[in-house]
Amino acid sequence: APFVLRALRIALVVCLYWFISIAMVFLNKYLLDSPSLRLDAPLFVTFFQCALTAALCLGLSLGAACGPPCPALPALRLDAKVSRSVLPLSAVFIGMVTSNNLCLKHVGVAFYNVGRSLTTVFNVLLSYLLLKQTTSLYALLACGVIIGGFWLGVDQEGAEGTLSWTGIFFGILASLCVSLNAIYTKKVLPVVDGSIWRLTFYNNVNACVLFFPFMMLLGEFRTLYHFDKLWSPSFWGMMTLGGVFGFAIGYVTGLQIKFTSPLTHNVSGTAKACAQTVLAVIYFEETKSFLWWTSNLMVLGGSFAYTWVKGLEMRKMQEDPNVKSSERNESGV
Repeated sequence: APFVLRALRIALVVCLYWFISIAMVFLNKYLLDSPSLRLDAPLFVTFFQCALTAALCLGLSLGAACGPPCPALPALRLDAKVSRSVLPLSAVFIGMVTSNNLCLKHVGVAFYNVGRSLTTVFNVLLSYLLLKQTTSLYALLACGVIIGGFWLGVDQEGAEGTLSWTGIFFGILASLCVSLNAIYTKKVLPVVDGSIWRLTFYNNVNACVLFFPFMMLLGEFRTLYHFDKLWSPSFWGMMTLGGVFGFAIGYVTGLQIKFTSPLTHNVSGTAKACAQTVLAVIYFEETKSFLWWTSNLMVLGGSFAYTWVKGLEMRKMQEDPNVKSSERNESGV
C-alpha cells in the first residue's frame, strides 16, 4: 500500500507539471500571437505575469503570517539594499522571460522546443568559461547531437517557409539567459538567506520596475490604449490565468524534483517537450516532413543522453570522490 500511494503521488505530481507547463505555453502563444486577439505588446504580457507573481508571493506570505509559522513561506518586506543586490540577476531574468515570450511569439508551438534547445549547450560553455568546470567527452557528444538537431530544424523550417530568424535569435538568446540565470541564482541566493521564495519576490518586483521604460520606449502603452479588448473580462481572465500558471510552474517544478529527483525531472521535461510538440502539430493541424521530426528527435535524444550521462557521472562522484579528477584528466575538455 505505501508503494502504491507513493507511485500515485509521483504520477499526480508529474501529470500536474506536464499540464501546467504545456497549458502555459499554449496560453502564452494565444496572448502573444493570436489573430483573434491582435495584441502586439509582448513586454506588457510579460510585465503583467511578473506583477501577478510578485502579488501572489506577497499575498501568500501575508496569509501564512496569520496562521502557524511556515518556513516555506517566510515574511516578505521590500528592502532597497537587497533589491539592489538582486538587480544583476533581475536583468538576466528579464532577458530570459522576455526572450522566451518573443521566441514563442515568432515561432510555432511545435518548433518552440527546438528554437530554444541550446540551453544545455550554453550550460556546458558557461560552466567552462565562468566556473572553470570541465565536461566529459560523452556529454560533449550529446551536446553535438543537440546542435545538429537544432540546425536541421532551422533548415526544415526554412524549407517549409515557416522560418523566422527573429524567433531563432530570441530562442538562442533565451537559451543563453536560462543558463546565465541558473549561475547567477546560485550567486545571489545568500543575499536572500537562501530563500527561493524571497528571491522570486525580489526578482519579479525588480522586473516590474525595469519593464516600464522598455514598454514606454517601444510604444506598448499606446498599443494598449488602442487595443479594442482592453476592457474585456475574457482578456483579463486569460491574462490572469497565464500569470497564475507562470507562478505555479515554479512550485510544481520544485514538487516534481522533491518527489522524484533532479535527473527524473529532466527526463520528465524532455518527455513533456515531445508530447507538447505532438499536441501542437495536432492542434494547429500542421503537416511536418520526416526530416523536421528527425530534428526534434535529435534534440530530445541529445537532451536525454546528456541528462543520463550527467546522472551516471554524479552517481560515480558520490560513490568515489576521486573519480572526478581522474575523469577530467582522461576525457575532460
